[in-house]
Amino acid sequence: VPVAWVALVAFTIAAINSIRFLHGRNMDFAYRSYAASQPGLFFCLLATITGSIWAKVTWGSFWNWDPRESSIFVLLLIYGAYFALRSAIEDESRRAALSAVYTIIAFVTVPFLVFVIPRVYFSLHPAPLVNVHGRLEMDIRMLLVFLASLFGFTMLLFWMYQLQLTITRQELKEE
Repeated sequence: VPVAWVALVAFTIAAINSIRFLHGRNMDFAYRSYAASQPGLFFCLLATITGSIWAKVTWGSFWNWDPRESSIFVLLLIYGAYFALRSAIEDESRRAALSAVYTIIAFVTVPFLVFVIPRVYFSLHPAPLVNVHGRLEMDIRMLLVFLASLFGFTMLLFWMYQLQLTITRQELKEE
């Protein structure tokens, strides 16, 4: 779960920077969007792989077409297509503009794929950890591991983001 949430944080950063780019055409926002999309795709892939391993242990098969499994996989495909789009366009300003528009459209799918669809259809996943009264239903040891994992993966995301942004800016200076 933490890697999926971190992927969503990365996609949110990418969408915000895409909006900022389209508003002012400042290329730095395009670079920031791109720099956030890369670790976002990585964490989405990691969520798909670890979710599949968890499914094998829990349900007996790697893939069950569970709404949560399928939703994260669809996000993986959507954001994978983003990189295909970027690589198909040579002109930098056109690539930045089309990538920004695509990122915003892709981000619109996130709430539906992550929050709506998994709750509309039957899921093999356990019930949400917060009950209808707003109380957390998680053992304290499990909660501590969850929070430590969430913190660690979030720090890894921001490190990867900064590293990619630095690499992108350095490549531009060399051109």
